[in-house]
Amino acid sequence: MTASAWPRRTFLHAAGAGTLALGLTGWTSLPATAAAAAPAATTEEFAGLRAKWRDLILGTGFSPTAEPFKTLLANLGSSARGHLSTMTPAAGSLWPGLIWTDPDPDLDAESYAFSARVNDSYTRLNVMAQAFCQPGTGLTGDTVLLTAIITGLEHLDAEVYRPATVPYGNWWNWQIGSAQALMDTCVLIHDHLTQDQRARFCAAVDHFLPDSAVASYSGTSTGANRVDLCRGILLRGVVGESSDKIALAARALAPVFPYVTTGDGFYADGSFIQHTSVPYIGGYGSVLHDGVGRILALLRGSAWELNDPNTQLFLDTVETAVAPFIYNGLMMDNVSSRGISRQGTNDHLRAHGLLATLVLLGQGASPEENARWRAMVKGWLRRDYHYPALANPGLSLIRASLLQGLQDDTSVTAAPEPVGHRLFHNMDRVTHRRRGWAASVSMASRRIAHYEFGNGEHARGYHTGAGWLSWWGSDFGLEQYSDAYWPTVDPYRLPGITASRKPLSDGQGGNWGGPRPDAAWVGGATDGEFGATGQHLKGLASTMSARKSWFWLDDSIVCLGAGIACTDGFPVETTIDNRHLGTTGAPALTVDGGRQPAAQGWSATFEDAGWAHIEGQAGYVFPGGAKVCAVREERTGAWKDINTGGSADPITRRYLTLFTDHGTDPTDAGYAYVLLPGASARTTEHRSCDRGWLKILANTADQQGVRVSRLGFTAVNFWTPGTVDGITTSAPASVLIRENRNGTATVVVSDPARQATSLEVSWNRRVSKILSKASTVTAATTGNALTLTFGDLTGQAGGPQTVTVRLG
Repeated sequence: MTASAWPRRTFLHAAGAGTLALGLTGWTSLPATAAAAAPAATTEEFAGLRAKWRDLILGTGFSPTAEPFKTLLANLGSSARGHLSTMTPAAGSLWPGLIWTDPDPDLDAESYAFSARVNDSYTRLNVMAQAFCQPGTGLTGDTVLLTAIITGLEHLDAEVYRPATVPYGNWWNWQIGSAQALMDTCVLIHDHLTQDQRARFCAAVDHFLPDSAVASYSGTSTGANRVDLCRGILLRGVVGESSDKIALAARALAPVFPYVTTGDGFYADGSFIQHTSVPYIGGYGSVLHDGVGRILALLRGSAWELNDPNTQLFLDTVETAVAPFIYNGLMMDNVSSRGISRQGTNDHLRAHGLLATLVLLGQGASPEENARWRAMVKGWLRRDYHYPALANPGLSLIRASLLQGLQDDTSVTAAPEPVGHRLFHNMDRVTHRRRGWAASVSMASRRIAHYEFGNGEHARGYHTGAGWLSWWGSDFGLEQYSDAYWPTVDPYRLPGITASRKPLSDGQGGNWGGPRPDAAWVGGATDGEFGATGQHLKGLASTMSARKSWFWLDDSIVCLGAGIACTDGFPVETTIDNRHLGTTGAPALTVDGGRQPAAQGWSATFEDAGWAHIEGQAGYVFPGGAKVCAVREERTGAWKDINTGGSADPITRRYLTLFTDHGTDPTDAGYAYVLLPGASARTTEHRSCDRGWLKILANTADQQGVRVSRLGFTAVNFWTPGTVDGITTSAPASVLIRENRNGTATVVVSDPARQATSLEVSWNRRVSKILSKASTVTAATTGNALTLTFGDLTGQAGGPQTVTVRLG
């Protein structure tokens, strides 16, 4: 088919039109840079790389007649057979329904869809190629299938994925998705392609993925995207036997390894950001780890092996950035952004591929690291009873082989979940782990977006940064977010958030992590075991504002709210919890000893509740009493409501929600409750009666703080300078103090607002000696009181500053 037969603005020749004519997003035309000298290579070396990459696609060391491989191979064969039977090469498509001709490139949403269909077509051909190569698919070595694969590649090359085409729609589909799928397929059937075919397919990749795509570490060429671009260029070099391309890809990977201080990438505290302002270790971070893991494995032992010393920084992120967000085999949703709105996946399924990646990465790590990671992953595999990884029908063969090999390795003992507290001050996230449960809070600030909307995905995630408190138990609550939670939950009542009921439009705030609140004070302090966290919350497209604090303890989380105000003309609520009950769940709700009705549609308001308990889930204590509303309801939604790529089929799930109604347009409302994950009703009641356990020191728009004497724990979030319980600060700060039984105390101070050019903190407690101190401490005095003077903290990014003292 000739170019003139296509719609004029869709099929443009590169010489006749610029990229802006097609409304491209993120596509830039950078000058190509000359590749540096690359090592000479033999045909055998390139063949060795192709053989190694085949193994990294197909997996090794498994029996095709043993489970889960027998089923996975049968599923692969079934998918390939379906693609084979429906493939119908025609003008503008390879399969009916996957038409790539874009009738109006000026409409971004449509252009995205049409460009995605090019990528989808290559992905289907890649599935067919895997079925051709893999044993046990029923199509192994099938010549009809092979002919269809090559026919499909030729059709795409002749019609759309060729140097004469100017890309339209989403840049990712052209530079990454299609390029990777095409090159993977070429590796798999390399010996069945002619030299001319390989040259033409490589020329197409050179056109859409030129060297200029990695010329500078900026724009769309950062973080996980950079890794994917390097992977595409590298495989083009492997298929086309170009040392220069492989060397370029290896060099261009270097900027991914060092830690960043702004923008996309890994930070020293374990934070990972993509799209400038979105925490993404469960999405792009997972892709980055998988891509780097495969590239390192491919090049290991070759002339292009990466010897960059900064690769160790990357390996360190396994324990500093990834592990804190995996709990009993699930990846926490609050670092997966748009991924949580995609049908067919959930927090457990998203983790499975990453677990296999960690096993692969371990093969290139030190023996000590590899041993730790294998024990860690084996523990997650053993404890994920809800969605076992090796029962995941969508798991690739390479990942299944890696995980099965670990599962069968009797020399590896499964590691338990660790106990500890982590503050990710560069991405406004916190994780807290105890024996038997884990929790995490998700916040937003000037630096971190409320949420990310893009490509029609995650349309109602607008309150996921409003203090969303998610938690899971070791053998309960693991299904909370796994079963159609996001299309059915009330998006204004996520656990822990404070929000106005003002209706928001789908995608409110714009695309790609654009909406950020004008709030600076977000962060906290931690000693590594316990923590204090605060969020100056400002609502999305709302006048609502609040000060929220969480104090993280041994068996509970103290949650405080103050200064809640709004002029939207709508009620403002704080959701204490919102438990997902599936399709039939009806756990007992007890309030102050009284068992409440379990009927759906039931609701009640308790004017002065002291405690509540949800059977099999958690206890809730309300110090001093609280007005608590409870609702049991069935909610119906569809995946298409939150993601344009989802199904419109209705889904119904049950929920039990506890919340506080602050009324319409409150001026200075507040709340206080204690969450006890996994606690029994009896334990909850006893805690509510124990008046000496917790003292709330302050809960105002100026300061919020608590003391738990039995734990030696005192912590205050100072929204404004002042004095609380003998602790004084000269500027806004978060202060945490742990008094230890050995006569020492740990004092942790941070500047979450990142605005303190100087800070003085005093503690009215006798201190005899400074044992250690952060480098930011410029002066310290002891005696009847401790006074610490800090220098400029604005460059610490809100990071905790720790001082250890000997008590007098």
